[in-house]
Amino acid sequence: MKICGITSPGDAVMADSAGAAAIGVVKRSEERRVGEEWRSGGMLYHVGPYLARVCVSHTESLSDIEAMLDLNPDVIQISSPLELPHPFPARLIRVVGVGQPLPTDADAVLVDGSAGKGLRYDEEYAIGVVKESKIPVILAGGLNPGNVAHAIRSIRPYGVDVATGVEDSPGVKNERKVREFVRIAKGCEQ
Repeated sequence: MKICGITSPGDAVMADSAGAAAIGVVKRSEERRVGEEWRSGGMLYHVGPYLARVCVSHTESLSDIEAMLDLNPDVIQISSPLELPHPFPARLIRVVGVGQPLPTDADAVLVDGSAGKGLRYDEEYAIGVVKESKIPVILAGGLNPGNVAHAIRSIRPYGVDVATGVEDSPGVKNERKVREFVRIAKGCEQ
């Protein structure tokens, strides 16, 4: 599972120690969760070697993608249909919502019609994407410690992604909520 919208080195380290598989840090976006240290790429280096570091962006600019690649993240996640060079030099997650076609050039697809705003996922659509997709499907959108078990059991995604559902305010993670989310999500994997 990924804890997304990380804005501070402290939250990055906390997500790592809680057992998250990945952190998402918003880059090249008007998103309210862009941390100052992330602008220079420094936040990527505060976590251990077993935590995947994901650059998340809503950009439609190839030069923004190139700048993110210069930071050497493990994964790039984008929500735009931006055409990228092939082969792409990093793992790629594409975000899709209801009515959008499944990508053919990604390593995984993230179902989130709210584009990081925390609006609840469309269960029927998400189930359909899991059935149709030939690549791993990650579920996001309105997840929190109270509903993640149901989401995992009913949709059967490859992974889950949370931001607002574990926050006290935009960009400020609540350690108790993060740990509870990770614990519950991992319990459903068995």
